[in-house]
Amino acid sequence: MASDPPTSSTAHATGAVQRPSRGGAWLQVVAALLWLPQAAVIAWSIGALQQGSAWNEVWKAMACFLAIGLVRALVDAAGLRLAFTAARRYTQQLRQHALQTLAWRAPTDSQRPSPGLAASVLNEQADQITPYFARYTTARSKVVVVPLVILACVAWFSWVSALVLLVAAPLIPIFMALVGWRAEAASQKHLQEMGNLNQFLLDRLQGLASIRGLGAVPSVANQLAATAERLRSNTMAVLKIAFLSSAVLELFSALGVALVAVYVGFHLLGQLPFGSWGGQLSLAQAMFVLLLAPAFFEPLRELSAVWHDKAAGLAAEQALQALQEPGPRLVGAIHHDAAAPAVHPDPNTPRGLHIALHDVGFCYTEGGVQVVNGFNADIQPGEKVALWGESGSGKSTVMALIAGLAAPSQGCIHIGGLPLDSANAPTLRSRMAWVAQKPHLFATSLLGNISLGRDLDDTLLRQAVHSAALGDVLAQRGNAIIGDGGLGLSGGEALRLTLARAAANPGCQLVLADEPTAHLDAETAQFVRQGLLQLAAGGATLVVATHDPLLAACMDRVLPIQKDGSSTLPFCDDEKREEGATV
Repeated sequence: MASDPPTSSTAHATGAVQRPSRGGAWLQVVAALLWLPQAAVIAWSIGALQQGSAWNEVWKAMACFLAIGLVRALVDAAGLRLAFTAARRYTQQLRQHALQTLAWRAPTDSQRPSPGLAASVLNEQADQITPYFARYTTARSKVVVVPLVILACVAWFSWVSALVLLVAAPLIPIFMALVGWRAEAASQKHLQEMGNLNQFLLDRLQGLASIRGLGAVPSVANQLAATAERLRSNTMAVLKIAFLSSAVLELFSALGVALVAVYVGFHLLGQLPFGSWGGQLSLAQAMFVLLLAPAFFEPLRELSAVWHDKAAGLAAEQALQALQEPGPRLVGAIHHDAAAPAVHPDPNTPRGLHIALHDVGFCYTEGGVQVVNGFNADIQPGEKVALWGESGSGKSTVMALIAGLAAPSQGCIHIGGLPLDSANAPTLRSRMAWVAQKPHLFATSLLGNISLGRDLDDTLLRQAVHSAALGDVLAQRGNAIIGDGGLGLSGGEALRLTLARAAANPGCQLVLADEPTAHLDAETAQFVRQGLLQLAAGGATLVVATHDPLLAACMDRVLPIQKDGSSTLPFCDDEKREEGATV
């Protein structure tokens, strides 16, 4: 039975983030509606002055206007704060789930997003989700409510004015929708180009030394210029569409307000006596209608101003959700919410771990070719075993399966008598050490790269540095930062640092090494071989995948892997040594 194959349900469980509530948006809708009583106070004041009312009555009205304005400002500020807080929380949750999904995906997953694209989505594109939910959704709520309320108030006094507004209003969302479809496509293309540019820069910076050595600087510069030009062109396309949507809104809103103003003026002059209910409008009623006409288009104007936020926000949200697509997971990722406690082996138990693989199979994609097929192995505690096979036979994949970096599609794996499943994988991995052919080094100090955030004793760290012969490097660099990817260290020093990582693990009972001596000079390869044997000297089980006959000759046993990824019966020590000599 396979160990914890990933399912779509568990994969999508990480993305179950509720969208932000619209409480802040509705508070801002209430604030916008408070303009109606303010407009009524202004219209009444003008009408009262025209009729010769006392100034003290007008001052009272103005005080009421200021009081309503203060309440309106406070409600609007509270709604704005609530909307932005909810939108920011939602964005952070999407970021965390996407980052967690990326951390849980198996290193063997060929569909993993590139680091540059993932960094662009998480750091840059995700920030555009907050304006979408904080501003666009608020503007959309206002468009749904405020114009209808204003239209009803205007229609109460003048059906002609209401008819003018009713005719002008639908034309705006129709044209804005046509523009919006193009805006969304342009924003997605723009964000894709940003991700491509980030990935291009990351790749070229990592290979800067090789680019200079090969004399390819002019070619890379031309590629960078072409990529930047495509990004500039896409950025301008997005801005053109944003300006076009604003122009459409301003045209129709200006026409609507102008027509209402013309009608009201001629109506008060008696040239257009129709349009009101039962008689001519008073000056106060006419002023109220005129004050509400621009406010009718204000939500639409606000929606136009943040229309590009929708396109950019939706594109960014889709990009974040794409990072959460289901894929092969690390075994035990679901249960690895907290750091696994440090495991110290019981002195009464064997130092090494027993490894048993029963009919294990694996393929990188569902329905794809079986890279490992019917693999069987039984490795005793403290035994040193070499996995030997042609390139592409699946040696590295078998190592990854033993480490729990991916779940087998068939069969089962037992380590230390425990099944390698979600419940046991974090604890079992804490008792393993991994020595990679190309170790990943972080942008931190030498000791920081060895400890990897573990709370290790200084004496243990110094012993690990000494065992890996990194004393001279530590003396030269001290606490200086190592460049990302090991910039500043030679390949041999990077591998010795990996050996120091393994030596600094006090609970190590299983050492896994994947092609540790490949592409090394004879002196460095000999040191790595001695370092691996020293790691296993205390009784830890050692499994290496190698093409190095000298390293294979140091093992207790060689386990051949066929081209189809299956295992054969391990041959004896003498046969192994003979094979190593001939190879």
